[in-house]
Amino acid sequence: MKISILLVIDAIINLILGALLLLVILYPYQLTNFFGVPAIRDAFYPSIMGGILIGIALALFLEAFTKNPRRLVGLGLGGAICINLCGCLVLMGWLIFGDLDIPVRGQIFLWAIALILLIISGIELIHHIRSNNKKNV
Repeated sequence: MKISILLVIDAIINLILGALLLLVILYPYQLTNFFGVPAIRDAFYPSIMGGILIGIALALFLEAFTKNPRRLVGLGLGGAICINLCGCLVLMGWLIFGDLDIPVRGQIFLWAIALILLIISGIELIHHIRSNNKKNV
């Protein structure tokens, strides 16, 4: 799999998560209730995180489609792996140790996000290792 395809898939995941977090501004109770995740009192921090995730998505798109290295570049594969793994580990920490009082659909939704982040990180890491092994041969 080409690195640009991995970056685009990662960007789409971040874009979707970021958009969902920005929707919290308009529909704070409806969205958290729909997904079964913990309710929020103030949409400020989730919306800031949504903006950050959209920024990461745009950086990944920029990196995936930049052909000229002298032009503006975005976020590389290593940065994407770090961001995804950190987000995954924090979310898993909350799910395992956070004593969250949420319905089963919320547990499923949050575990799905954590697993998606873990899987895309694993695929990206495997791609990186294989690419380096081919270069060293």
